Amino acid sequence: MTDDLVFYTHPQSRGRIVRWMLEEIGQPYRTELLEYDTTMKAPAYLSINPMGKVPAIRHGDTIVTEAAAICAYLADAFPQVRLAPPPGDRLRGPYYRWLFFVAGPLEQAWTNKAIGFVVPPERERMMGYGRFEHVIDALEGAVSQAQYVVGDSFTAADVYLGSGIGFGMQFGMIEKRPAFEQYWQRVSSRPAALRAKEIDDNLAAQPAQRSG
Repeated sequence: MTDDLVFYTHPQSRGRIVRWMLEEIGQPYRTELLEYDTTMKAPAYLSINPMGKVPAIRHGDTIVTEAAAICAYLADAFPQVRLAPPPGDRLRGPYYRWLFFVAGPLEQAWTNKAIGFVVPPERERMMGYGRFEHVIDALEGAVSQAQYVVGDSFTAADVYLGSGIGFGMQFGMIEKRPAFEQYWQRVSSRPAALRAKEIDDNLAAQPAQRSG
């Protein structure tokens, strides 16, 4: 496998999460910009992700889609940057827990809230997240215990969870509790986060000339 790292994205998408992660690992990568409903749905990209959605990465012969999976993959593919507790470490479990908490319960809960769907109390056991309020309370507890979600070391879980909290507060899907605001301020002020934001903000301001 070659070391070529290709990033498929749109500057106004969940690709912003992966851009931040890529800036954190500090490895060279090439960006392929795609446009909704055109290049994102074209055969060339559907061979990368049949869902026709971004983000995705190709690392040599390996293709990874879904932002949480990409963050986890990159952390393991480049262990020298120490963005994941090593296998066998006692923090490996909490790391996986909170990395995928956002991809599962939180994403389901705020999507339902955004479209106005309220889970009837008698159907809460059917839902992976139960009640929206329980998800938010669990999230607040996670970011209140230490500097980062897995103790005192920044990890890929903070990239993904931090992105979720920042996005959720920005669009009113998560209330601006002090614990969320303080955590978001800590993680979003990292140099890699600021670089990633600047890159995508500049791309979003340009006329759409996506490749792919």
